[in-house]
Amino acid sequence: METTYDNQIESTASPWGIVICMTLMTFTLVASEFLPVSLLTPIADELSITVGQAGQAISVSGFFAVVTSLFSNALLARLDRRAVVLSYTGVLVLSGLAITFAPNYLVFMVGRALIGVSIGGFWSLSTAIMARIVSGPDLPKALAMLQGGSALASVVAQPLGSFLGGLIGWRGAFFIMVPIAIIAFIWQVFALPKIPGGGAGSVRSTFGLLRNRTFAIGMAAMTFFFMGQFALSTYLRPFLGDVTGLDVNGLSLVLLGIGLAGLLGTSMIGFLLRSHLSTVLVSFPAALMLIAVLLIPLGPSALTIGALLALFGLFATPIPVAWGTWLTRIIPSELEAGGGLQVALIQFAITFGAFTGGMLFDSAGWWSPFAYSAILFMVSSVVAVGVTRLRPR
Repeated sequence: METTYDNQIESTASPWGIVICMTLMTFTLVASEFLPVSLLTPIADELSITVGQAGQAISVSGFFAVVTSLFSNALLARLDRRAVVLSYTGVLVLSGLAITFAPNYLVFMVGRALIGVSIGGFWSLSTAIMARIVSGPDLPKALAMLQGGSALASVVAQPLGSFLGGLIGWRGAFFIMVPIAIIAFIWQVFALPKIPGGGAGSVRSTFGLLRNRTFAIGMAAMTFFFMGQFALSTYLRPFLGDVTGLDVNGLSLVLLGIGLAGLLGTSMIGFLLRSHLSTVLVSFPAALMLIAVLLIPLGPSALTIGALLALFGLFATPIPVAWGTWLTRIIPSELEAGGGLQVALIQFAITFGAFTGGMLFDSAGWWSPFAYSAILFMVSSVVAVGVTRLRPR
């Protein structure tokens, strides 16, 4: 049975106040998820592990996000969505504390697993909650604001993590996110209205969407893209430090450049997607493939690497928006089920990309995740060509 809801909810708060409240949560989630990317080396040194093992902090959060996004909505279908969102925010606070005070690698990874639970659960509900709070014509604006929180986090997470890591240590950098999560929790208590749950959900119906050939191939292309992105981006910190030879300030500047270029790309992508969605889905991964290849021979050149990575941010950051837009055109009447599966596949891709990239980094050398990433981007682009030639069913 499909989950159904009563779309009428009682709220005395402004819907845009609620949207901003939810946007703070997306910012905190994304910043917390990717903070380790710029802190792999100091984490590995203090916990006496390899850089590749530290990179699995991204993998474990992604794994638990996959499991949560697939099963949580069905298991918690009858509960008030306000209570569920508050629970996920509370889990985020606990995860930050566990990571900050982790005495060993095991506790550190448990904290990262809790972040995955919060990420998977919140993102799988976010679109449906927005649709019930904001009126139809304003829904795209509300969803764009949610993505804005994510984009802003992608701008500040890595450079801020790198800067704070050098200033107060990696534990202090993680602890900064705890009070922000607490503020988000308190705001949600006062801002979110009661949002009644529905009937029993079904994981089976979600996977049934894969019988739609166009949807299935599109999800494959999207998965290859995210695998390629995180096979490369997870290991930029050791690459920039050991190969390019940047100090902490230079590293923070390059990472900030990636984020700012990504924010620029996200702000401009809407104009392209109106009439060139297919072109974006094919050409952007192809451009990223070329960038990944060039990073290998040009690694020692700081200025060139900085420019290439800015282009990487410009092309990579807007692609999730493109795939989200594609989803609304392919399955407009099944967005809740499709969105849940999309979240699961993205998190799987992040997990698998970071995991396999870490394996290659430790076994074959720093260059291997970049070559691997280029192959994945190429596959994504080729598969996207097939998607754009298929008619939606």
